[in-house]
This record gives sequence, C-alpha cells and structure tokens, in this order.
Amino acid sequence: MKSQLQTLHYWLLPDKLGVGWLPYLWLVYLGFFFIEYFFRPASLLEWIAVAATVLTFLLLYFSCYRRRGNVALLHIGLLALLAMTWAPFNAGSSVLFIYAASFAYLTGAPARSAWVVATIGLLAALTAWLAQPTLIYWLPGAAISVVIGVANIFFGENERKNAELRLSQAEIKRLAKVAERERIARDLHDVVGHTLSLIVVKSALAGRLLQQDKELAKAEIQSIEDTARASLQEVRKAISGLHEQSLHEALAQAEMSLQSAEVFLQLEVDDDLQLPQRDAAMLGLVIREACTNIIRHAGAQHCRIALQYDRSRKKIWLEICDDGGGVIQPHGNGVEGMRARMESLGGQLQIDNKQAGRLCGWIPVQ
Repeated sequence: MKSQLQTLHYWLLPDKLGVGWLPYLWLVYLGFFFIEYFFRPASLLEWIAVAATVLTFLLLYFSCYRRRGNVALLHIGLLALLAMTWAPFNAGSSVLFIYAASFAYLTGAPARSAWVVATIGLLAALTAWLAQPTLIYWLPGAAISVVIGVANIFFGENERKNAELRLSQAEIKRLAKVAERERIARDLHDVVGHTLSLIVVKSALAGRLLQQDKELAKAEIQSIEDTARASLQEVRKAISGLHEQSLHEALAQAEMSLQSAEVFLQLEVDDDLQLPQRDAAMLGLVIREACTNIIRHAGAQHCRIALQYDRSRKKIWLEICDDGGGVIQPHGNGVEGMRARMESLGGQLQIDNKQAGRLCGWIPVQ
C-alpha cells in the first residue's frame, strides 16, 4: 500500500519539482466548495456534476505544478472558467479563483504574473456582481485570491533566485575543480618536462665523460639522481597545491639547466626587485617552462632573461630570448600554461618569432 502511494505521488508530483507533500495540504481549502451542501439537498445530477468538476479540478491542479508559461496560463484560465460556471449554483466555488491565482507565478516574469492575478481578481469581482453578490463569494474570490496570488509571486521569485544561486554555486565548484585540474596539469607539465629535459642533458653529458673522466661522469650521474629526487618532491607538492618555488630558486635552476645544455645565460634582474610569494612562484614557473623549451627545441647557444621594474607604469617586465633557430608555437601546451599564469596575475604574455625565439610579458605591481 505504501509503495502504491509513493508511485501515485511520484506520478502526480515528481521529486524534481521540489514541492514535496505540501500541495496535498492546500487541497483542504477545496472543502469550501462542499459547505453549501450541508445546508441544502442536492439532486443526483448535481452530485454527478460536482464529481466531474472535482475530478477536472484535481487533474488541472496537479498538472499545473509541472507547467510554465502559456501552458500554465491555459490551466489557470480553465480553473477560472470552472469558478465562473459554478458561481450561480455554489457560493463556495469562489475558492477556485484562489487556486487559479495561486498558480499565476508560473506564467512567467513577475510583471506578467501580476497582470494574471489582477485579471483573476477582476473576473471574480465581475462574476460576484453578476451571479453571486454575497460577501461569502466576492471576498474570497476577489480579495483573498489577489493576496494569495501576489504572495506566491513573491515566494516564487525568491525560489527562482535561490535556484539560480544554487546553480551558480554548483558552477563555481565545477569551475574550481576544472581550474585545479588545469593547475595540476600545468605544474606537472612544467616540473616533469623540465626535469626530464635536464636528466636527458645530464645523461648525455655523463655518457660523453664516461670515457674521458670517470670522476666527472660519476658526479653527473649523482646529479641525475639528486635531480630525480627533487623532481619527485616537486611533483608531490604540485599535486597537493604547495608547489611555490621562489623566483631566485627558479632562476638558479634555470641557469643550471641551461649550463648543462651548454647554453650561456645572460641574466638581468633589478637588484631591488621584490615580489609577493605567489607572483614570484608564477614567474618562476614561466621562466622554467621557457628554459625547458629552449633546451628542447631552440638549439641555442645564448639565452637572455631580463626582469625589470617599470616604476612609471607600475609593471614588472619579463623578457626571455635566445639565438636559436626554433619557432615558438603560440598554442602549444607549454605556451598556453605560461600565458595562463601571466594572465592569472593580471598580466599578459606575447610571442615574437621575427628574429629569434622571444617571449615578453608583464604583470602589474600589487
């Protein structure tokens, strides 16, 4: 029995509507439709008409919760038509105007819903004047219906805004997860790519030294092990969100990597340059990725990294260029990651392939 009731409830008011069991409570007001029959007898034909009306009302009532816009307006019009049809015969039928007005908020924007409520109130007043000029009819039909209709518009608008807020919060959470995945992917790309490039360079160097100087070759092999261990720690930090290498550490590591690849680094950094930890970490990752690309693809012998503080514009300028023959791909994974990091700090990154590989960008001074 309980399962059958739940099935009927799901058919009448699916859970996705979010109305629960409350609509069943509002049906108690339908009792006003039957008050008149406690004071006068009714024929069999009238009872058949009452049963047909109640069945029609229930179908419209439960259907209306699933409707919006013009379809809901049609349901409301049919409920009002039932009220007007029964007005000459049943003073309690004015309650149907209240039900009609209560669904006005489903027809669209608040302004449109207000017009629907006003129209129902005028219809109820006109019906009372022509067919049932009694207080028990026009007060519920013309006055209470307007009050209920306006209240439901207010609550419906609040619920709509709350639903939008819940959707916005869900979207924010989704975007935060996407951003976190992208951050981890960028960090892993930079950390692992840089380290593997460095290991490849050092392994090649150790191979060349193996026949010439075994002690230096042994030192390079030990350096490869140290690099791999440091990379493992950085990967763990990147996954946990703690990967924030200082700018000086990034520059020192870049110099070591370029030197291992036999690329001479010209470093130009303002002595009084001071950055927040987050800005320094982001710039360090940009520099690391750029140096990795130079080692892999440029075939360069010289590289220049400049970090200058423009006091007049309150910007920090970054320039990385080399004398190799490589062309920087503007939409590669590494470049996209560097651009995303610069933009996350409120800055920009540009690519210049006219002469040699050149990256330049800026970030605002906080």
